[in-house]
Amino acid sequence: MIASLTVNIMPKDCFYCTKDAKLDALMIEVSRFPVSTLYLSKDQTNPGRCIIALNDHQTELFYLEPSIRQQFMEDVSKCAYAIQQAFSPDKMNYAIYGDLVSHLHAHLVPKYKTGNDWGRAFDNNTDNMKMINTAAYLSLIERIKVYLK
Repeated sequence: MIASLTVNIMPKDCFYCTKDAKLDALMIEVSRFPVSTLYLSKDQTNPGRCIIALNDHQTELFYLEPSIRQQFMEDVSKCAYAIQQAFSPDKMNYAIYGDLVSHLHAHLVPKYKTGNDWGRAFDNNTDNMKMINTAAYLSLIERIKVYLK
C-alpha cells in the first residue's frame, strides 16, 4: 500500500520547511493553499516562472496519500493556469526534480518562442539568475493572483 511507504522526516537543511534565508534568496511567496504553496522565482529569465511546493516535507509523488497527491496536482494545474493567463506564454513547462532539493516541488516555467531557451529545458542555474527589483516582483505577483481564484 502506498500509504505505508510514506517518509515524512524533515531534514534540517530543507529551506522549504525551515523557510530560511536561502528560500528568501531564491523565491517570494505568492499564495498558500491547503497542501501547497506557490512561490515566484526570483530568477525571471522566463517571465512568470514559479515554483509550487508541497507544504509538508515529502520527497516523491508516489509517497503521497491519493487525496493529497490529487490536491497537489490540482494546485499545480490551477497555478499554471494563472501564470498562463497572466503572462500568455507560448507553452507552459512543468519540471519535478529532487536530486538537489529533495522536498517535493514543481517548477512552472512559462516558455516563449522568442526566449533564449525555446526548444530546450529551462536553465535552472542560480549563477545566471535574471533578478529584478522589489516593485517588479510585487507587480508580477499581483498579475498572478488575479487568476488564482
